[in-house]
Amino acid sequence: MRIIVLIVSFLIGLNSFSQNKQVLYDFAGLPQTLLLNPGLEIDYKFHIGVPLLSGFSSEIGSTGFSLSEIFAVNNNTITEKISTVLNKIDANDYLKVNTQIEVFSAGFRFDKKTYVSFGFYQELDAIGYAPVDALTLINEGNTSYLNKSFSISEMIFKLDVLGVIHAGISRKVSDKLTLGGRFKVYSSALNLETTNNQGTFTTRLGNNNIYTHHLDNINYNARTSGLISNNEYISASTFIENSLLGGNLGAGIDLGFTYHVTPQLQFSGSLLDLGFVHHTKDIKNNLIEGSYTFEGIEFEFDSNRNYWQELDAALKEQLPIVDNQDSYTSWRPAKVNAAMKYSFGEKRSKYCYDNTLKDFYTNAFGVQLYSVFRPLRQQFAFTSFYEKSFSNILQAKITHTIDDYSYYNIG
Repeated sequence: MRIIVLIVSFLIGLNSFSQNKQVLYDFAGLPQTLLLNPGLEIDYKFHIGVPLLSGFSSEIGSTGFSLSEIFAVNNNTITEKISTVLNKIDANDYLKVNTQIEVFSAGFRFDKKTYVSFGFYQELDAIGYAPVDALTLINEGNTSYLNKSFSISEMIFKLDVLGVIHAGISRKVSDKLTLGGRFKVYSSALNLETTNNQGTFTTRLGNNNIYTHHLDNINYNARTSGLISNNEYISASTFIENSLLGGNLGAGIDLGFTYHVTPQLQFSGSLLDLGFVHHTKDIKNNLIEGSYTFEGIEFEFDSNRNYWQELDAALKEQLPIVDNQDSYTSWRPAKVNAAMKYSFGEKRSKYCYDNTLKDFYTNAFGVQLYSVFRPLRQQFAFTSFYEKSFSNILQAKITHTIDDYSYYNIG
């Protein structure tokens, strides 16, 4: 917990700039780029990754607001800061966290046209959308919002922690076309999600009391796996085991291609994480359905009635919370990449895997479109880039990305 607090404090305290993961795409000198497009051209005989170091990425981002706006040191109270943020955001804004650690990776050339790669990585991926109505109700109360219906449909959250075993193949079909694919086995250690919720909370002037509160057509479903087992939270050791083929399993594929229109003009694209996880172990789901109208409590003097127990019983009768362990399927966030690159400048040659010379150009520029499917809507990023080869062993790439977070993301 002390480490988590330290990291969060660091993130809150800094206004930082970071590079986007798209900087790796189509950077053929790095084997990790095969995870972004299994159909890229590969020049080397083999590769072996350094465990936990060769591939590590971490991202935390929010749209509509920043944490520093809430925790900034100024003369405003925390209530005023939260109200300011609530006036800025809408239900499309979100907070996203993604971390990926490559535990092991390797690859080798099977023949002159075929390259095989495989490995194992762990990933944490979470996204939560801003429940503006619920936050407004909690922060400001309902007195100023009579007859307004606060919706619970904005309660959208999804978190996945899983291990991924993968194996892929890249094959040069012709001088112009290279195709590739990757098969993945997902082992989910933890899944938390709630989507497609319905219902409203409305306060109106009452007949028998000042206010009448209406919970109408509530349909709320929260699903979890890997969190609770036998009514106890899962231990850290079990959590780690579940990410190593001990948890809820699923499968997915990556597909990709590279096509040379001319020796200098290249198109490439990929479809990643087209897959699912079927959850059957350590499941605890909560379902709330129904409607409830509450006009307050009419107290009686000299009475031994337990008013709060009666209220609790009435609420549970009208809005029962049903726990179950029904299995369910969650879908991975599929990703799409598409890029165009034009190479130019001095034409050089270098020795390739089969001791032949391969021509390449010292400069290249291009554009790339990235998209990921999320519960509420697709998210996009548009990247322009420039590559420079200084020698056979030294290459550089600079990117400028426009996404939901920023218009000036430099990598």
